[in-house]
Amino acid sequence: MTQNNSLIKILTHTLERYSQNEQKRYECFNLENHCSNSLDFTDFDIDEFFGMGEESNPLMMLIWILPIIIFVFYGQRIQLIISANEIKKDISKLEEFKNESRQRLISYIRNKLKPIDDPVKKVDSFLEYFTVLPVDLDPNGIIPKINHLVHSREDFTRMQVRSMFDEISDFEVTKVQNLLEIVTSLQMFHKVTRHLYLTAKKQKNFPLILPLQMMIPFIMEEARALKDAVESLRDGQPIGDGIGPMIVGEMMLNTSKQNAAFETVWSETEFDHRKLILVKAEGPNATVGRPGEAIENIIPQVKPNLIIMVDAALKLEGEDSASIAKGFGAAIGGIGTERFKIEEVATKNNIPILAIVIKQTIHEAITLMSEDIAKQASVVRKQIYDMIQENSKSGEIVMIVGVGNTLGVAQ
Repeated sequence: MTQNNSLIKILTHTLERYSQNEQKRYECFNLENHCSNSLDFTDFDIDEFFGMGEESNPLMMLIWILPIIIFVFYGQRIQLIISANEIKKDISKLEEFKNESRQRLISYIRNKLKPIDDPVKKVDSFLEYFTVLPVDLDPNGIIPKINHLVHSREDFTRMQVRSMFDEISDFEVTKVQNLLEIVTSLQMFHKVTRHLYLTAKKQKNFPLILPLQMMIPFIMEEARALKDAVESLRDGQPIGDGIGPMIVGEMMLNTSKQNAAFETVWSETEFDHRKLILVKAEGPNATVGRPGEAIENIIPQVKPNLIIMVDAALKLEGEDSASIAKGFGAAIGGIGTERFKIEEVATKNNIPILAIVIKQTIHEAITLMSEDIAKQASVVRKQIYDMIQENSKSGEIVMIVGVGNTLGVAQ
């Protein structure tokens, strides 16, 4: 009996051990099977995943379908809100640029130029002036009308600036004129951009805000350049656009200067048995002069065989700043009246026009001239002499015109 009991205990213990081992094996098998199944995507049911199967989950369907419904009916409005918020930030920056430039101009007039009265009212009234271009339905004869309008505006601005002071030099008048133009431009950028933004927001019209969204980076780039230009103009420092007058001004050294047109001078020199007629705006005033009118006045007197124009030009993205390029035609910016005069008189007298430009960004063109651009002056001057030798004969007359704002650049 004792032996039987012992045997039963042994068998019971053995069965329990076996049962425990089998249970562990079963648990391990289930764990492996679960891991295997969790990585097996062969039985993946997309309908079940999206909640569209026979045993669909309404909550899952709502999670997937609700965003689609929202974007179908409110997608354009959501895009409008996002775009409008970004543009609103830029409009705030434009207002900041305008106010900062205006304040710096008023501070400069008050502290440096000693006006008769407080300049705030006069400056603010000038900022609201506008220009109405002539009717262009019949383009014949429109250039003289535009030319008259531009010159009238310049003369009026000059007169208004002088009226603020008992006595002021021409140099300071041109600086204040340029500063007024900068503040006026910044105010126009701000007002037009704000108008387009508020109109699109008022109408809840996303397509209306798209053109503004595409234009705003270019507007901001020019606005930042204008804001930064205030300091250089206020201090009378040469700007990037003055590289053309700087080159021709150095060629004018030790020559007798004559008046060619309003705020424009010319002189004569010689190079390699050729007579050179040098033309530039009268520095160091902040002016571009009237080169078209000057060339019209000089050509009947000297009858040049070739015209070479030197100017700054806006570079394309990817091009190197301060790079040099040569070309054909009248290299001069502006509204187009001066270029028209040059082309007209050159065509009438059968004079070829060559051009050489120094490329730069809009920021470099209207702010303090960079060292890289200034160093190109000697390189360009050598290339001008090469162009003279290659395109003219001994004994001929070559006219060289330095185009640009001659602030801080004497002759």
